[in-house]
Amino acid sequence: MSQKVLLNAKEVNIILHRLACQLIEKHNDFSNTVLIGLQPRGVFFANRIAKILQEDYKVKDVQLGQLDITFYRDDFRRGDKTLKANSTEIDFLVEDKNIVFIDDVLYTGRSIRAALTAIQSFGRPDEIELLTLIDRRFSRHLPIQPDYRGRQVDAINNEKVIVHWQENEGEDAVYLIEK
Repeated sequence: MSQKVLLNAKEVNIILHRLACQLIEKHNDFSNTVLIGLQPRGVFFANRIAKILQEDYKVKDVQLGQLDITFYRDDFRRGDKTLKANSTEIDFLVEDKNIVFIDDVLYTGRSIRAALTAIQSFGRPDEIELLTLIDRRFSRHLPIQPDYRGRQVDAINNEKVIVHWQENEGEDAVYLIEK
């Protein structure tokens, strides 16, 4: 199994700031925009984006939630292992809001499809956008594309993209691993 560094900590930081600036350009004061990290890996990413918006760019009142999509996945009952649900924390209204889904890697698009279904339980948003750190563009099973992307990666099916976050793995880095 071989491993290649796609992004180091400095590059991840630059991308996080670029994505935050793109969000500010589109949503300005965030008065009608909420950020929702997709469990489990998108939550680390969403927390970092929200922190950068608030601390570095002085955006006030950034609303941040996290959405568990476990039971909305189309592969929920497939496989031998039992899936463990994560928590959903959305303590604000999504009705008529602009939602930005945040996830670390966009691969087949199935997680985003599940998120689109899951969010309907909380109301009807005005608009939904997608922000991803890594876009694996040649692996899509569904017609889903990110509105904001950190880096586009052309990985083939026997390769896996792994994102490490300082808060979880002790480093900010993105790796391409060949199985």
